[in-house]
Amino acid sequence: MLNRAYVYAMRMHGAQLRASGDPYYAHPIEVAGILTEYRLDTASIVTALLHDVIEDTPVTRTEIAELFGDEVADLVDGVTKLSKLELAEHMRQAENLRKFILAISKDVRVLMVKLADRLHNMRTLGFIKSPAKRERIARETLDIYAPLARNIGVHRICAELEELAFEHLNPVARNAIIRRLEALRAEQGGAVAMVSHEIAAKLEAAQLPARVYGREKQPYSIWRKLQRKSIGFSQLSDIYAFRVIVDSEADCYRALGVIHRAWACVPERFKDFISTPKRNNYRSLHTTVVGPKGMRIEMQIRTETMDRVAEEGVAAHWRYKDRSYGFDAEGMEAAGGRDPLANLRQLVQVLEHGGDSEELVEHAKLEMFLDQVFVFTPKGKLISLPSGAMPLDFAYALHTDIGDATIGAKINGELKPLRTTLHNGDVVEVIRGAKAAMPADWRSLTITGRARSAIRRAIRQTEKDEFQRLGRATVDQTFQRAGKSLKGLSLRPVLERFATASDDDLFDAVGRGRITPMQVLETVYPGLGDDEKAAASERQRIGDGKGARLFVRGELPANATLHFCPHCRPIPGDRIVGIVDEVKDVTVHVIDCVLLEAFEGGGEVWRDLQWTSEAEKHSISNAKLTATIGDAPGVLGQVCTIIGEAGGNIVGLSMHHRHAQFFDTDIELEVRDLRHLTNIAAALRACPTVETVERARD
Repeated sequence: MLNRAYVYAMRMHGAQLRASGDPYYAHPIEVAGILTEYRLDTASIVTALLHDVIEDTPVTRTEIAELFGDEVADLVDGVTKLSKLELAEHMRQAENLRKFILAISKDVRVLMVKLADRLHNMRTLGFIKSPAKRERIARETLDIYAPLARNIGVHRICAELEELAFEHLNPVARNAIIRRLEALRAEQGGAVAMVSHEIAAKLEAAQLPARVYGREKQPYSIWRKLQRKSIGFSQLSDIYAFRVIVDSEADCYRALGVIHRAWACVPERFKDFISTPKRNNYRSLHTTVVGPKGMRIEMQIRTETMDRVAEEGVAAHWRYKDRSYGFDAEGMEAAGGRDPLANLRQLVQVLEHGGDSEELVEHAKLEMFLDQVFVFTPKGKLISLPSGAMPLDFAYALHTDIGDATIGAKINGELKPLRTTLHNGDVVEVIRGAKAAMPADWRSLTITGRARSAIRRAIRQTEKDEFQRLGRATVDQTFQRAGKSLKGLSLRPVLERFATASDDDLFDAVGRGRITPMQVLETVYPGLGDDEKAAASERQRIGDGKGARLFVRGELPANATLHFCPHCRPIPGDRIVGIVDEVKDVTVHVIDCVLLEAFEGGGEVWRDLQWTSEAEKHSISNAKLTATIGDAPGVLGQVCTIIGEAGGNIVGLSMHHRHAQFFDTDIELEVRDLRHLTNIAAALRACPTVETVERARD
């Protein structure tokens, strides 16, 4: 089959050339060669040879299936779809990532072929003439392909992709680091050999056969650490690390004991990734000691099998079983590993929560880039999370429904705030309840893409439900004022006119202010009279009661009655908050109301509120101005005229603090919104006899 695929690929690609001038068929042969280094199965190697024939030649999937079987055809088709998506410019990265994750979540071989394809393309990236195209490909490699390789543990491919991308994206920084490494190598090369020999001697004296060697940190890895920790090159202590390879897992811990007895260990620098492997199945003991001549030495202690998995990831588990050669999931689990697709399936859950392209890329990168912390459920189940994770991340890692219902958390038996950072070994218990709405600021209490995408989905759904309720109530009131009723009425003419799919979508659009209630009314009743139209479009007065839900939306308890603070008198345009009382009613305040000082620190009673489009466009509110006016004949009439000409309606007037030359006047009036009130105040200030005008607070 390999021979047939080799000949078929050469014949199909024919005289096609690559940017380097080489025959095109040299590329699939190189990709297949990379995969043979990882000893993958026949179907994967054949797929590598054929991965471009559907995209670049007249060959179809059906023809591939007839010649090489459905398994190969499915794999080639999966890789082809991914390659084609790379050619699209509009939302290219997000859509590529979306389809990529869905494809590789079904068969990890698709990802292995694609990674080998990208690796060879990066090795020959210098032949592409366009600097912009080289930068785009290198950036995509660094943002998507290298993290995906790391997620399934293929460290060798990940490291080479990062180095090749770094070379094109920041050659100045890379060359500077290489020069520093060369100088360090000349200075400390002898010391590395000496340390390796001394470690081996200590282990041999303890009758522990081991292979010890030093390894140098890669330039991109050094650059990333310098950026992350904002430190200088000379402050790095792990440019050189030493690997100790022993025969068994038990020998790993014995070797650790020998090393810690010989040299003082550095506190808080020990990590046991054997008992708690990383998400990509990486297993090893890490420790840092103050070694010979006072040198800080980082060590990684592992078995040959662990070392191979650390370098090759899932590719380390291809072997013969039941007379066939392929990925051995049971062998991987027996070696202490986990399903290699588990990490990728978490990304699939991110996709399922929807959101726009920018959100998708952001959340996927969050899932792929962060280091780990290991915590436990009360029953002892181990959960791995990114470093810096908080209880909500833990809850969503268990299940989306658990995260949605979370109201608190206990950490090691103590009730802790949801902003608490989790640490290795914490036992976390989720406290669940019935939340009426997902607070928008909960996104700041998470760091994982899965949790943030789920919270955004829940917030979008809550907002949609609220807008539908508001829209339905607004339309219903408009119909009532016109003497009509929505009950039993078909809204199909409205759905057709505004191209909405359902009544709920229509009410959602009305609630958001995209369609007005009058447009709905006039579409259903095109022959409406002028009196009915005037009645329907009449502005509604904002007042206390359940009807106020028509004008205010946000994090409100179900069936809550709203009251407007009589001291600050909120009107549309004011930034508002709500305070929940003992009976779950809500008082609406302007954000700078002095009465809010009494609720400082009581975060559970505060609610973030907004005015609805109905309040902003079709309502009347009561407001109060206090003016100081010069005492002269006719001035009060002049003030009233100015207010009337500005569209305000005076409903109350009182004078006090009368002096020889001035008197103060409290003017209660009806206004449309804050802008209307501001315009009236400005018009009064322009009057020569008006000394001052301020918005009154009772």
